[in-house]
Order: sequence, then structure tokens, then C-alpha cells
Amino acid sequence: MLAHEQDDRAGEELARYLLDTGALSSDWVESFRAVPRSRFLPDMVWAYDMETGRSEPVDRSDSAAWRRAAFADVPLVTQWDDGRHTGTAPGTVPTSSASMPSVVTAMLRELDVRDGMRVLEIGTGTGWNAGLLAHRLGPGQVVSVEIDGAVAVRARATLARAGLAPELVHGDGQEGWAVGAPYDRVVVTAGVREVSPHWLAQTRPGGLVLAPFGTHYSDQDALARLTRHEDGSASGPFLRMVEFMKLRAQRLDWGRFDGHVVDFPGGAEVSGTGVGMGELGGRYDAVRFVIGLCVTDCAHVVNGAGEEGSGKAWFFDLGSRSWAAVDFRRDEAEAAVYQYGPRRLWDEVERALRWWKGLGGPGVERFGLTVKAEGDARPWFGEPGRVLPRFA
Repeated sequence: MLAHEQDDRAGEELARYLLDTGALSSDWVESFRAVPRSRFLPDMVWAYDMETGRSEPVDRSDSAAWRRAAFADVPLVTQWDDGRHTGTAPGTVPTSSASMPSVVTAMLRELDVRDGMRVLEIGTGTGWNAGLLAHRLGPGQVVSVEIDGAVAVRARATLARAGLAPELVHGDGQEGWAVGAPYDRVVVTAGVREVSPHWLAQTRPGGLVLAPFGTHYSDQDALARLTRHEDGSASGPFLRMVEFMKLRAQRLDWGRFDGHVVDFPGGAEVSGTGVGMGELGGRYDAVRFVIGLCVTDCAHVVNGAGEEGSGKAWFFDLGSRSWAAVDFRRDEAEAAVYQYGPRRLWDEVERALRWWKGLGGPGVERFGLTVKAEGDARPWFGEPGRVLPRFA
């Protein structure tokens, strides 16, 4: 079988799988088949395992392995460390990727585009998503903004070879692209910690902003589908958990906490808690995301997680030198709690956990977000009027 025939068959199998699972809607099938992800991939990619968190290099010279990766429903890292990385071993921080096809097609479904609409995309990456939109909507209807110059150059060339011509802008996606406004839809393909007021200002009233939103409490994102109102604000529900590389300007710099814990435990107040480490939630658990919404300006990480139920959870205040640490040990009824500074961060986390449990442990789809025209965001539960409590 010729290479292009193998690609066609692999692409058709992927399309059928996405249709069967509901990730690909019927109105996107034609574009999905005409604009395969494989055309937008560089010769070297790293296939990311969602369960283990490991990335394995795949080179186009190994055609069988490369085809398996290109047509699999897995994310593929295409750049490490903002382009400073060299070699085939994974770098330190993945900074550009080709997202899972199921995530891409599901987001396009949620975007609800129709003929004649104009779309602004934040984060071009490989150009695949912009290519799908351009194929569906036609010339002059899609603008895509990419902050990385090298990534933008490669995406522009790849799109041209595919015969697709969205307007590709090298710039800071936080600023949007006012020259082409207003847009009917804005889709953000990076995790954000703030919804830019520029995106709202450049969206028509009644238009949609679709963005993976989260807090610095964790790496988690939930897909927010916001409807822009006449007063410039926007509001809407979280649809489901997703996972995206973070917008460069909104990444958390962990180095800012280097001076927080000078001499552990130092002058920290010591207490105990009966909360188990598992109650704080794992990578895709709603409780972890919701705690982050309630305990504002707080970063959280777990170190030394080995045996199940063991590890040290750290909490750092973004605005002061306050910190907390909880030492969870397997088979011990109580964990030791250390809290330092004016904020008692663990107390806030524990109260947020009790509040969430008191609601019956709802998933992220019961929550939503309202963003004022100037960008101030307020999460809510059930309906926009039920603003989440803040436990600070």
C-alpha cells in the first residue's frame, strides 16, 4: 500500500472513531477529512502519554511510528522550552503542540460557527486548527495570532502549502487583533488564568469566547463558553475539564516562591488535619479545580508523592510570604499542618473543601464564569447570581 493510501486509511479510521465518540460533529467531517493533522506536523514530534505524563520522541524517518502518532488521538509536543531545546530527548517545559484530535474537534463543535462568521484564534501553534476553520469558513474569515515568531513562520508556510489562507499574525494573543474586529467567535487554544478584556471588546454582542480557564492553584483548565453581552461583559458555563499549555504571558513563575520557606518549619504554626491527601483531588478531579476557584491567589503543588496517600502538599500565597505545608503519611489518621504568614492557606483550603462537599461534590459543569468588560472574573455555581464564596 502506498504511503498516501495508508495516510488516507488512517485518517478515515480516526474520523470514524471521533464520530462514534461524539467528538466530531457531522458539520465538521468534510473539513476534518480535507485538512488532516498529519500535514501540519514537523518531522520530529513527541507523543505525550496522558496517564504517565511522559513524552516519547517520534521521527518521520520511522514512517510506521510517525503515522501511528500522527493519526492517534493523543497530543503531540512540537516545541520545548520556547524553542531553546535541541536534540531528541524531551525538554523541560512543553511550549507548543498539536492537540488531541478529539479535543480540537469537540472545541470546534462547541464554537458553533456558521457560514459568514468571523473567527479570532489565540494561539496558532502548528496551524491545524486555523486550517480547519479556514476550510470551513472560507477566505478572509479567520485570524490567528501566534506569539512565537518561529512557530508562526512554520505555520504560515504549512497553511500555504495546504492551500489555506487564514490571516496569521505574529503578536501577543492577549491583545487579540483589533484590526480585524469585530469577531463572531474567539477561540483560545492555550490555558488562561485571566480572560483578556481585549477578547471581549473585539467580540460582537451575542458572540462567543471559548477558552480553557483555570487558576494558579493547579495546572487544571476547564473549558469556559462565554456569551458576550451588550455591556461588554461575558458569562457562561464551564463545559468540561481540558488540559492545555498555558498562555506565555500568564504562566506561573515558581521561582517567585524561592524566598517563602527559608528554614522549614521556621516560625510556622503547627496543627493537624484529618483530611486525606486523596480528598484534595487528582489531575482531572473537579474538587481540585473548584478549590482553586475559591482559594484565590494561591499556588499548590505536591512533592514527594510516593506511596498512595503520602506526600507533602504545599500552598503559596501569590501576594505575600504566606505559605502552608501538609505532611500526609499513609496509615496515619492525622496529617501535620504547618502555616506561616498572615494568610492561613490550609484553613482556607479546608473550608473550600467542606463547602464543595456540602453541595454534594458537583462536577465542573455545574459551575460557570462571569467576566466584566475590564476583565475581572467571578466564578459562580448553578447560575451567574450565585457567586462562589472566597475563603481568604
